[in-house]
Amino acid sequence: MDSDSSIPTVSLPHDCLVDIFQKLHNNSDRNAFGLTCRHWLHIQNISRRSLSLHFSYNPSVYQSYITYVSVLLNRFPQLSSVSIAGCPELPDPTLARLCNLRSTLYSLSLYCCLSITDIGLTQVVMQCTQLVSLTLYRCCITDMGLKVVAAFCKSLEKLNLSYCLDITDDGITAISNGCCLLQVLVVSYCRGIIGTGFRGCSPALGYIEAECCMFTKEGLSELVTGGGLKYLNLSSPRCSSSFDGIALGLASGLRFLNLRLCRFISDDAVVAIANGCLLLEEWNLAVCHEVGATGWAAIGSKCTNLKVLHVNRCRNLCDTSLLFLRDGCDQLQVLHIHGCHRVSQMGLELFKLRRQDVDIRVDECMSIGPKITDLFA
Repeated sequence: MDSDSSIPTVSLPHDCLVDIFQKLHNNSDRNAFGLTCRHWLHIQNISRRSLSLHFSYNPSVYQSYITYVSVLLNRFPQLSSVSIAGCPELPDPTLARLCNLRSTLYSLSLYCCLSITDIGLTQVVMQCTQLVSLTLYRCCITDMGLKVVAAFCKSLEKLNLSYCLDITDDGITAISNGCCLLQVLVVSYCRGIIGTGFRGCSPALGYIEAECCMFTKEGLSELVTGGGLKYLNLSSPRCSSSFDGIALGLASGLRFLNLRLCRFISDDAVVAIANGCLLLEEWNLAVCHEVGATGWAAIGSKCTNLKVLHVNRCRNLCDTSLLFLRDGCDQLQVLHIHGCHRVSQMGLELFKLRRQDVDIRVDECMSIGPKITDLFA
């Protein structure tokens, strides 16, 4: 009989108990396992691999939240994945607890932890050098923090820096040069980034989310130099008339392109992309008002691999333009179209009559292709 319990337990080797616990997939069963006795609770603690904490804003109990985080990070010494969301007052010193996971931590997500700075980040990455996935959404990180990440996290494959408003292309340069295995980078709403930091980026970098970033012509050129780009989101109402489609046309391996709200993108840019990006499978041109007959004709004739096209609220899409899409785009499966006031009901019916294989949808999608939540799961 176990010394700390009145309930008789079977004496099994440590490894056997760990194996048994790993085969329990129901949370209730796992919790019941840990309540059996102290030894079995220890097995539960050392066997846990992931911890996900989601807080709701309540200033009166934030100190207890912080204590709670510290206790849990101490309790589970073998975590490989840690996610903390919605704790804006979480201080840098709390992250020091993560240093105990230096040999096991592969994924770290700090979502809306507004008080985390370069100091806390440095504490973690200098010890947890095996990180593969890192999310710093809305954290107060600067280029200095990114340089530390680049120096120590050589295994990094996924990095989310959305709404890190203090980072610039200087930090992106460090990441591009230091994290050679990086595959996914999210810099949406980082308005200090113009794209020049991607100079010399690794061919492994295939997925870039840069919504509402103001890339220059030079920045777009640097963006495609790595040669491995497959997914690109440049959706932005701030896209200027200087948008360089010729540079994007050089991204010959591109399969997903989101230019939603890029109202000033010209026919010339669309033609360059259609001519150069022959592997495109999904293209979002919603609210791209300047695209006219020349652009739609290029898409119809050149985008032979296109499966999904978004043209919602395109002011210059008309019945004639729709004919170009109908008679081309042989692989087209889905057309998102609504709010195109120059397209008549007759024009749409003629399209449907010839292309019964195409699913006509009236919904408008903010994102396309692989979901970012799946990539950072």
